[in-house]
Amino acid sequence: MSQPVTSSQAMESLTLSELTALLQQIFERHGTSQAVAQVLADNCARAQRDGSYSHGVFRIPGYLASLASNWVDGQAVPQVEDVASGFIRVDAANGFAQPALAAARELLVEKARSAGIAVLAIRNSHHFAALWPDVEPFAEEGLVALSVVNSMTCVVPHGAQKPLFGTNPIAFAAPCAGGHPIVFDLATSAIAHGDVQIAARKDHSLPAGMGVDKHGEPTQNPKEILDGGALLPFGGHKGSALSMMVELLAAALTGGNFSFEFDWKQHPGAQTPWTGQLLIVIDPTKSGGNSFAQRSAELVRQMHAVGLERMPGDRRFIERAKSVGEGIPMSAEELARLRALAQ
Repeated sequence: MSQPVTSSQAMESLTLSELTALLQQIFERHGTSQAVAQVLADNCARAQRDGSYSHGVFRIPGYLASLASNWVDGQAVPQVEDVASGFIRVDAANGFAQPALAAARELLVEKARSAGIAVLAIRNSHHFAALWPDVEPFAEEGLVALSVVNSMTCVVPHGAQKPLFGTNPIAFAAPCAGGHPIVFDLATSAIAHGDVQIAARKDHSLPAGMGVDKHGEPTQNPKEILDGGALLPFGGHKGSALSMMVELLAAALTGGNFSFEFDWKQHPGAQTPWTGQLLIVIDPTKSGGNSFAQRSAELVRQMHAVGLERMPGDRRFIERAKSVGEGIPMSAEELARLRALAQ
């Protein structure tokens, strides 16, 4: 649905709270509880604000189709289990992953500050969003956070003939003195699946090495990748190994499905992967004193000193700052579609 706007389009601007309220109306109108709607709307609106278009309002049709197909339970209440001094389990009850994280977040922070490190294992969950919003808030509180989530089968392991892994993203966030947190969110595939969908809608070609067609032949046509083809891991065997690690941590360790273990054929329209998610949160004050954020800042200074112009996440922070004064720009046509969905 969403993509970068162009100057030829009629435009409107919304504040973050206005867009969040509109998206919450949409989610509630299409079957989620108020609590679930609040979490999902906040996630989508923040992604749109930060220019993460492949995970902003672009995702709304996929969410709604999955709800309409009864593939995911929009009324699910996560079940939080405190199982050890540094370990929490959550059964998302076939609901979305973000409400499961929200339900356990306070306990997760408490355990991380007490034990120095804490693990949150979410299973029976659907994650259909950017992963950086799950970790960045921890860094804003002075904590270090790492999260992995597996998705649906669409990536061919390096050296294999058929897809098996998901895009299997990894997100990391750390505090940095005097600046924004250091945050990255990357798929272990050569390109995110959402970016392939956007390229297909815009009839854009992809760079070489992103994927193969249904015959296993290399292609730069995103439509051929989506029509029975598959993505490739980034960096060949290195990205493939990381994707395997994500499957083990997000599925095997949590009790969730591997990317190849669920079948949504009986739920036409379903798009949300039914898998698992793992988060690890660390309190850096328990290690080498209270200087971690300062050490992070020193690393950033040295990276800039050797010629690096942009840190991971910088583009998002720039877009976020612009939105404070200018609002979140959206085409009038797109807003009309969203408002119709809220009725």
